This record gives sequence, structure tokens and C-alpha cells, in this order.
Amino acid sequence: MGSASRNRIGMLVLLNKPYGVLSQFSDRSQPPKRTLAEFGLPPDVYAAGRLDHDSEGLLLLTDDGALAHRVTDPRHKQPKTYWVQVEGEPQAGQLQALRDGVVLNDGPTRTAQVRSLDPAPPLWPREPPVRVRKTVPDAWLELRITEGRNRQVRRMTAAVGLPTLRLVRVAIGDWRLDMLAPGQWRVEETASAPPSRSRR
Repeated sequence: MGSASRNRIGMLVLLNKPYGVLSQFSDRSQPPKRTLAEFGLPPDVYAAGRLDHDSEGLLLLTDDGALAHRVTDPRHKQPKTYWVQVEGEPQAGQLQALRDGVVLNDGPTRTAQVRSLDPAPPLWPREPPVRVRKTVPDAWLELRITEGRNRQVRRMTAAVGLPTLRLVRVAIGDWRLDMLAPGQWRVEETASAPPSRSRR
């Protein structure tokens, strides 16, 4: 029994979490918010890490504690890649500040990989739409960070004068969102389990 338990291959699910959905399966607030329970996910999986309710994109779920630890433990420095719509026109100095690390109220951030995305990335329309001021330009950035602090990307862009309007996580390590539509999920292929079709 112990050997079978040690050799068990855990399940890994990749979900495109829509905007306005909590990274959990229940919510006791009133009125209740949308949760992961509406997407027909496999039983016994839970979110490995978090993605804020007002952020979108890749969320990993698993029923394997060791895998969840590998994804979430900051000592593993699992890179996370985000596409970020910001208010304003990013200047070279602002981008370099993000790369070098900015000082937040909980300490300086690690160095990051940052680049401008022009044209804007091909994304689905957000519901509700982003409220953009007609008199203020906006732009898209790609940020790759190796930390997972609370609302870190939003705080980083705000610290350099580029407030975040929309935030989409597109990768965690080698796991990528690819063509999953909002609310769709797939079971990641492993050596012992064939891939399943995307679900919604």
C-alpha cells in the first residue's frame, strides 16, 4: 500500500480562469462570488497557488500535494508569465525599473524579465470590458517573475507609474495557457496518462 501510494501519479489540470472568479470552490460571502465549482473540474483537485478574482488566465489545479508544493514553494522560483495592460505609455526607464526590481511595502522585488508587446496580444474580450480613459493611452507588457506575492504585478506596475488595467497569466514554468478559452480546462499529458480534450 505504501509503495502504491508513493508511485501514484497525481493529476494536473490547466484552467483558463475567467475574470471575476475566485480560485476556490466555495464562497460564503453575500452575495456569493463565482467560484471554480461551475466549471465541472475533476473531483479532489484544488488550486496550486492563487490568481486574484480580478485577474484572468492560467490556474493550475492538482490532487497531488508534492506537485502543488513544487508549483507554489518560492524556493523553487517557478517563473510566472503575465500579459499586462497598463495605463500610460511605458518609457525605457520604467521598464528598466521593473527589470531591476522595485521597492514595495513588503520589500524589494526580485529582478524580472519585461518587454513591450506591440501589437497587443490576441486575447478574448473581457467581461465586463476594461474601462479605458479615452484621453489616456494604454499599452501591453509581458512580465516574467519568480515570486508570488499578493497582487505583486499590479503593485509593481503601479510603483513605476503604470497602473494595471488588465492582467492575464499565460504561463507557469513550462505549463502554458495556449488556446484554452475562458472557463475551459485540460488535463496535462504525463507519461502515464494520455491528454484529455479541453472541457468547458
